[in-house]
Amino acid sequence: MYARALGYLFPMPRLAAPLVGAVALLLAACGSSGPTGTVTTASTTAASRSAVSETLSPVQSGLVNVVYKNILIHPASIVVRVGSTIKWTNEDGDIAHNVESESGASFHSGDFAGGGTFEYKVTKVGVIKYECSIHPASMQGTITVVR
Repeated sequence: MYARALGYLFPMPRLAAPLVGAVALLLAACGSSGPTGTVTTASTTAASRSAVSETLSPVQSGLVNVVYKNILIHPASIVVRVGSTIKWTNEDGDIAHNVESESGASFHSGDFAGGGTFEYKVTKVGVIKYECSIHPASMQGTITVVR
């Protein structure tokens, strides 16, 4: 018995033939002849992201605390109800931070050092992206606002 590989014929022991056939079937089953999955548009992606955030994070209301510590935001993503107030507290000692909206709302705290705080009340449903503009590489956050 012979096996063909890369255009060449190779002699093959009797027991190897079934093994090669099984491997070929496995590889064929793993392959794909075209793209699979779901195609989404930008609008459905934003809605999905909001729904995923809501299911992964508990919905909070009232006064919601966010902490700046170790040049990171804790938690970086929150889900809140309309009318909630978000309070950012800087726990990084002498390192100054700020809170600046990127999309979904318009606010800027100005810089505040360790122990300083900033509060913002959310008034409409949507997604607010924000950052500390002093440390944008490691300090970006998302607020998902729901009814």
